Amino acid sequence: MSARHLYKVIFAHQGKVWEIYARSVNHGAMLGFVEVERLVFGERSSVVVDPAEERIKGEFEGVKRTYIPLHSVLRIDEVEKQGAGKISTLEGGNVAQFPLAVYTPGGPGEPGK
Repeated sequence: MSARHLYKVIFAHQGKVWEIYARSVNHGAMLGFVEVERLVFGERSSVVVDPAEERIKGEFEGVKRTYIPLHSVLRIDEVEKQGAGKISTLEGGNVAQFPLAVYTPGGPGEPGK
């Protein structure tokens, strides 16, 4: 196995399922977000261009690190080989996931205490 880690991150965004590849994935410093760094895009030597991967490249152009809301992440896999980034339609019709609170503060003097 290679010493360089490669992760496939699949998440929901604007009614679509996005699949991206990155060298670093962490829980991050911002509560409720997954930190994704060092995004990897396929280098194409042929003339054929994948429009979905080009859209992903354009979306993340100049991005050093991105934070994805935890409730949007569908799956994170450590993989050996990189595939093409994809954008596909989110199945399920007009039902959207309601954002859930990951952490609820509960110190003295706060509501609910």
